[in-house]
Amino acid sequence: MLRITKLISIIFILVLIISDYKVRAENEHEDLNNILEKIQKDIKTLEKAVYSDENVSLTNNSYDQNSEDVLTRHLLKLSEIEKQFRDLTNKFEEINFKLDKLSNRVSKVQADNQIRFQQLEGGVVLSNTNTKENNVTNLTNNDQEKVLPGSSQPQDLGTISYKDTETNLTTQQTQSIETTTTIVTEEFQSEEKLLPKETPEKQYEFATSFLKVGDYNMAERAFKEFVDVNSDHKLAGNAQYWYAETFRIRQLYTDAASAYLEGYQKYPKSEKGPINLLKLGVSLVQIGEKDQGCLMITGVKKQYPEAKQSVLQKAKYEEKKFECKKEKS
Repeated sequence: MLRITKLISIIFILVLIISDYKVRAENEHEDLNNILEKIQKDIKTLEKAVYSDENVSLTNNSYDQNSEDVLTRHLLKLSEIEKQFRDLTNKFEEINFKLDKLSNRVSKVQADNQIRFQQLEGGVVLSNTNTKENNVTNLTNNDQEKVLPGSSQPQDLGTISYKDTETNLTTQQTQSIETTTTIVTEEFQSEEKLLPKETPEKQYEFATSFLKVGDYNMAERAFKEFVDVNSDHKLAGNAQYWYAETFRIRQLYTDAASAYLEGYQKYPKSEKGPINLLKLGVSLVQIGEKDQGCLMITGVKKQYPEAKQSVLQKAKYEEKKFECKKEKS
């Protein structure tokens, strides 16, 4: 009798749990209703079996065995239903999460559309403003097109080269170069001395410091002054090379070619001799003297066969780049 009471209590609890699941599942998934209906039918059958006179008349052993079997089957079914219910709950939560994301995206789209509508409403004003800006840009571009390579470039206050004050021409005068000896080299004298009164090594280091900070105008003056004062020093060839580099970096290719040529003529055995000859050829090509430039580029390997491998590879690259062999043939 005690076992029957316990069984009835368990069944009553199961009915309450399943009823609660049913209330929650009705709002989540329609398929769960069918499952719960089956469970109710099974429970009713179990109740009939428990309260029927036939089961009461059974012996205690047979009744206990049948009750345990029925309870085990229903517990297994209940476990299966709980698992299905958890799966449905997970799917329901996943759907809610996706709906939240979709809602956020719709809100963003609405906000973007509102901004675009506002822009379209003010399109006339924006169009007029853009027209004025385009006109200013075109004027600026026209002014920039007048600045040719080799002409004076905008400089910071206090760093204007002393050469910029000697001419007011907006175009650079380029002489036709039939042979390398026809390049006209110009001598410039600086009224103000830049180099400190130290050893040539210290002066060379001082001039190099301007290159490190990107002040090419001051570097130009310093290296030129070094070459003029220390023309016979072992660092004079290097200084002449860096002097030419200050022009090449600023795209003053005519001045660069003149400086490279002067370095090639005065300091052919310098440490910078091979790269100086190579840069001379490249500068000549860039100012329109391709034949002479290619002769200089292809002559690097002939005149400096023991030059650094990097220089020889660079010469080979420039030779292919400017199609020197094709042009020569």
